[in-house]
Formats: sequence, structure tokens, C-alpha cells
Amino acid sequence: MGYRRVVVKLGTSVLTSGSKKLDKAHMVELARQMASLMRSGVEVVLCTSGAIAAGREHLYYPVLPDTMANKQLLAAVGQSQLILAWSQLFSIYGLHVGQLLLTRADLQDRERYLNARDTLNALLAHNIIPIINENDAVATNEIKVGDNDNLSARAALLCDADLLILLTDQKGLFDADPRTHPEAQLIKQVVNIDDSLRLLAGGSVSGLGTGGMATKLEAADVARRAGIEVVIASGHHPDVIARVAARESVGTHFSAIENPLESRKQWILAGPASQGKLVVDAGASVAVVANGRSLLSKGIVDVEGNFERGATLLIVNQTGKILAKGISRYCANDLTKISGKHSDDIESLLGYNYGDAVVHRNDMVVLDN
Repeated sequence: MGYRRVVVKLGTSVLTSGSKKLDKAHMVELARQMASLMRSGVEVVLCTSGAIAAGREHLYYPVLPDTMANKQLLAAVGQSQLILAWSQLFSIYGLHVGQLLLTRADLQDRERYLNARDTLNALLAHNIIPIINENDAVATNEIKVGDNDNLSARAALLCDADLLILLTDQKGLFDADPRTHPEAQLIKQVVNIDDSLRLLAGGSVSGLGTGGMATKLEAADVARRAGIEVVIASGHHPDVIARVAARESVGTHFSAIENPLESRKQWILAGPASQGKLVVDAGASVAVVANGRSLLSKGIVDVEGNFERGATLLIVNQTGKILAKGISRYCANDLTKISGKHSDDIESLLGYNYGDAVVHRNDMVVLDN
């Protein structure tokens, strides 16, 4: 069966072909491939980098101090140039584009998340290609998704895509760094993303890796948990978009998890940034990961962060391994008082009770699998 809806993410290195300016000749080739996919009945969403590069080019490469304000200046100038370029290139093929600039704040709030989803679906229903980018001109570090790999995964969840194509300057994920190991082999198929794979991608096991292949792996993990297949491939591979969409063996393919999360859990996974951590004992780890249970106060050994009721938290074991992500029914102060205590004691300790479960199973996404 063919794909129904595809998100294509283009990195700056693909759009500039390694130069200092946008490579319009290559961009028109990518537009041709996406237009061809649209004509075949597949809906396409484009997640594009390149605003800052476009801004530098348009302003003739100004020498500016490396401040947040100057990056936002370049993004503000470049974003209009980038969308203009895509609009002109797609118009060659008789296609219109619509721009969506997003920040994490748009994904964090459930109502804004649903509004963004409605806009995406409306554009696609009218045969208009949505072009998504981070709103760098106004985003601060606190509200940034931070990289377009993860933004594209969230866009794929927003529009209920069935394929995410991450195009980069590498052929895919290798079993060693191909820049320093010429004998490195391309990994063609990934079924499970584990710690050894994260280390391979250059990210730390704790998930602190930034940029490059590490963020692509994070994005692939988010997408595949929502039932979306992911391919990392070279943006300069001949006819790469069409070949990936035709299920040819190009780059690294990540299998989708067969039983995808329902809509609310997809939002928990993709939207809110974690505001704290709950460290749990071995018994609670087994209950949450292996037995499909809610997290109870008895199993909590430590509370990290200062957060309110309804915050999104990471649940980790005592070695720091991330087990799950979920929404807390209690604030940090309350959890400090009831951690390690039996559920029956909550009301006497706090004077009220929001339920036995600290993080209910329905508000939790297990990540240790």
C-alpha cells in the first residue's frame, strides 16, 4: 500500500549544497520531486530550514555580533526570502504554498496544538503545500523546539502523516562516523532505537545530544511511536523523495511501532517540554514499563523541579534512565510530601486527594521500549 501523507524535512546543508547561499537549482529539483508526489495523489508537507542562511545571503553577508537579536534579525529577513523562493519554485508546477511558523508554545497548549492541526489539514484539503519552520524571529530558547528535525516529527504527528523523510548531507545512519571511519557501513533498517544506537548517532544516552544525527534519531523515535515510518537519506541522492515514497531501499529506514499511541498520548509525547522528574524505585519501574500500570506515590524516591499540577514530567529510574513521560496530578510540593507513602495516606497528608495515581496510565507514554 502506498503512502497517503508525507512530511519532507530539508536541512540547511541540503538547501545550500554546502555553500553560503541557497542553491536554487537544487531547490527546484526538490520542488519537482514533491510536485510529482502531489500529482500522484500523495499529500506533501514541507519542513524547511534555511531562514538564517537566506537572511545572510539577502543582506550580502553582514558581519554581526553573534547575539540572539542578530540571529532573529537574520531569521526575520530570511524567512520571507525563503518562503518567496519556495513559492516561486512550486508555482512552476502549478502549486500554491502556505506558511506555518511554529514554536514549542504552539505545541505545548492543547488548544493551540489542535488549531495548528486544523490549519495544516485545511491547507492539504485545498491542495496547498504547507511549509513549516520554527518561528526563529520571535522564539526564545525557552519556547523553541530547538531543531527542525524534532519540529518535523511534531509536524508529522500534527497532520497524521504516515511517512517522515529527513533529508541531510549524509546518506543515512552509519555504524561508525563515516568522516573518520572510511570503512563505516550504512545501517539500512532500524527496528528498535536503543542506547547503543543513540551513542552511535553522537548523542548521549541521557538524551542531551544536540544537532546532527542525534536530533534525527530523537525525531525518528517520536514519529515511529505515533505509527509513522521514518527515512534518513541524502538530499542529493537522485530522485530521493520519489524513491523513498516508492519504498525503495534508500538511506536508513525506521519501522513504525505497530500499535501507535492514541491522539492524546501523541500530544504528550510531541508537545509539552518536561518541567521536572520523578525518580522511581525498581518496583515502580516494573509496574510502569512491564505491567502497564499507573505511577503511585509509594514508588517515588525523589522529586526534581518546581512544577504545578498538570505539568509534564519525565519518570526515570534510580540510574537516571528515562522510563516514561506523563502528566502529573500533583504539584512538586505535594509530591515531596507524599513520595514513598501509600496512596491511602494522601488525603491525611495533604488534606485533599486528586486520586491514587500520581501519573495515570492514560496520561503517560512509556519510552523504555
